[in-house]
Amino acid sequence: MEKILHLISGPTAVGKTSYALDYAESHNAEIVSCDASLVYRGMDIGTAKPSKEERARVPHHLIDICGVDEPFDIVAYDRAARIAVEAIHQRGKSVVVTGGSCFYLKSFFAPVIDTIKVPDSARSQVAALYDAEGLEGLLTALRRSSPEGFGNLDSLNPRRVVRALERCIASGKSLPELQADFAARPQPYADFSKRWILLERDVETLRERVTQRAEMMIADGLIAEVEQLREAGIERNPPAASAIGYAETLAFLRGEISREALLPAIIQNTLHLVKKQRTWFRTQFPEPDNLILL
Repeated sequence: MEKILHLISGPTAVGKTSYALDYAESHNAEIVSCDASLVYRGMDIGTAKPSKEERARVPHHLIDICGVDEPFDIVAYDRAARIAVEAIHQRGKSVVVTGGSCFYLKSFFAPVIDTIKVPDSARSQVAALYDAEGLEGLLTALRRSSPEGFGNLDSLNPRRVVRALERCIASGKSLPELQADFAARPQPYADFSKRWILLERDVETLRERVTQRAEMMIADGLIAEVEQLREAGIERNPPAASAIGYAETLAFLRGEISREALLPAIIQNTLHLVKKQRTWFRTQFPEPDNLILL
């Protein structure tokens, strides 16, 4: 049986779930989620998680696999996704990967995991430098270790500069050398052919769908869901607590924003996410095999 990955994505609220279900049924496939929030049990309304009925139509993987207070990152995702993909293939089924978490999705196209181990001493050294001299101090130190330049590093992003300097210190290599090493790593799923489908809608239609989705989430009980998740420890897990819909509702429950401001905040932040996703699709992925306007 030919090994094929069918990869389906698009901006939030474009209609990925419905399209992927129909596509999977027509291709004898099972679905692997690439959504960073769907892994958490209890995060249902705010993630528009596929319903039990939808998951009964087609088997889904990497949904509800950890508690909301348990950290889950790209390393854990990559490991779990490889296991799921291989198991589906061994059952003689096709694999449909779908979701809107672009970094998770990229793990099917290119290496994304950094294998350099940064010791605590290097982290402490860089943190002390940042506290004392700020971003400019970090860049000065990075220039000493990388006199030939920074390559494609976003040098205005302190978090990325911190990480780059830590890796240079830990490895003894310059940043361009590290970037070249990373680019030379084997491509993931090299034994699979890939069919990449990007879904889109016109700007105004997508804006309306984002608004309707946010309104429906609140009407369906998003606030009560987040209250339960607070008891389950969501605030101890920053990636889960910062998910759109949850971050704003937590801010409301803490008294940081008003009830009237909740819906506009969710809509605004979702539209900002849509813009970021579109940038990722344009700059971080190959040209889609099919661009489908819904």
